[in-house]
Amino acid sequence: MTNQDTRQFQPIPTGHQILNDHFYNKGTAFTEAEREALEIDGLLPPVVNTLEEQVVRVMENFRKKPSDIEKYIFMMALLDRNLTLYDRVLVDHIEEMMPIIYTPTVGQACLEYSHIFRKPQGIFLSANQKGRFTGLLRQWPEKDVKIIVVTDGERILGLGDLGAAGMGIPVGKLSLYIACAGIHPRYCLPVLIDVGTNNVKFLSDPLYIGLKQERLRGQAYDELIQEFVTAVQDVFPDAVIQFEDFGNVNAFRLLRAYRHRCCTFNDDIQGTACVALAGLYSAMRMIGGKLTEQKVLFLGAGEAGTGIGELFVSAMVRMGLTETDARKRCWFVDSKGLVVKNREYLPEHKVPFAQDHPPIPDFLSVLRVVRPSVIIGVSGQTGKFDKNVLQQMAEINPRPIIFALSNPTSKSECTAEEAYVWTEGRAIFASGSPFDSVTIAGRTHEPAQSNNAYVFPGIGLGVIASKSRHVSDEMFRVAARVLAEQTSESDFKCGRLYPPFKDIRQVSLKIATAVAEQAFEAGLARVDLPDNVEAYVQTLMYEPQYESYI
Repeated sequence: MTNQDTRQFQPIPTGHQILNDHFYNKGTAFTEAEREALEIDGLLPPVVNTLEEQVVRVMENFRKKPSDIEKYIFMMALLDRNLTLYDRVLVDHIEEMMPIIYTPTVGQACLEYSHIFRKPQGIFLSANQKGRFTGLLRQWPEKDVKIIVVTDGERILGLGDLGAAGMGIPVGKLSLYIACAGIHPRYCLPVLIDVGTNNVKFLSDPLYIGLKQERLRGQAYDELIQEFVTAVQDVFPDAVIQFEDFGNVNAFRLLRAYRHRCCTFNDDIQGTACVALAGLYSAMRMIGGKLTEQKVLFLGAGEAGTGIGELFVSAMVRMGLTETDARKRCWFVDSKGLVVKNREYLPEHKVPFAQDHPPIPDFLSVLRVVRPSVIIGVSGQTGKFDKNVLQQMAEINPRPIIFALSNPTSKSECTAEEAYVWTEGRAIFASGSPFDSVTIAGRTHEPAQSNNAYVFPGIGLGVIASKSRHVSDEMFRVAARVLAEQTSESDFKCGRLYPPFKDIRQVSLKIATAVAEQAFEAGLARVDLPDNVEAYVQTLMYEPQYESYI
């Protein structure tokens, strides 16, 4: 799919209006004939640039910016001005752009969102607008939305409650859907549901853009989410709803409540699990091990941790273990120590992973008792995988598997350098945010980034292509397997558990094809099975190119 398809959406504006419409604006790429026909001759300098020349100009200016947050602001301004050029830059320079438009820089952008706010890029639905959500969604100019990323801003990355300033996350995620999987930007809608914030700093900030009230809880909150889901089903009946960065108190409940009532998934629970499982599949290929023989110790028992645990358990059951035996291979440490059955109170999502074991108060002590082959950090607590932890893992295992997955980089449980140095270069390492390569004893290690962007764009594309009624657990298992299969022996030699991100569109195509095939196999698809699923999916992928307007 190219921009040739945009004519089906809206009439092409003319005059100054087209220069202010980011869907149609081409800037200096308007031809002389277009300038005359569209009444913009004289509103632009005389030069006519190609899209490729414009990309060169953008990158030259991008690289001159003195900080990552300035680069982020620059790119958001480009998005507001010329969407095709923005998307082309992302596709052509995805490895350089990823850390700016998404983690880790998007975290800083959300912290500063109220102070760098320029122009709304999605829909803000607030508690004060209860009863009006359907009408507000109808005000969105695009009528064929197929993917919605929604957050209430309570758990933005590892930064906590950022309220309405969390809008940077849906905007960033949808940019990745476009760049990584070729989903047309007109099909994408970012949504922020503003139910207040408990962030005292934001509540006292005169420039804070959200409701200055404490967060809604209980029935009032649930009614608001119910109204949102119902409104989406009414206004955009083909849309996939991706829940993003909701707090633990709501995330699991909402997933259970809606996953079989509409087409939805939670990226923090299921997407994180998918890419982590893919990393474990790759690690097994690298060391010649069996997944069913691994013992995994998690630091953090929230959405990401228990989500990974559930998918890991289901994968081991598929390989022949009983569910009971599979769960015995997953150990969790939270703020109170080892998650055990005799603890007085356990949240519902932790109960299946509670071990029949005496309490142990801290992570290092648990590690020494459990002797895991894998440790996975999803705690948002920087430095928790310290020298003692990493050296202990190296003592227990010839190739210790260490996943420090908390985002952004400032929250990572350890750095790549620490993981490699304190295990004498033997670690198989992955992190949530990017780290530079590390050279030890003449060998260079390329840290793997276990980034959800490897999987959620392809999963979304596959669901859209098949018009699946639901997003099933099997789709995430399939996506994890396909992602791991894309990792080559040359990747393993330098320590990478995932394929290079420059290949992400091809990776997303493979994942989308497998997900769509799973939807057809399970009877979830609402379109006829094409003769060649991969070829069909590829025809749906948007390629950012300028179209002719005359």
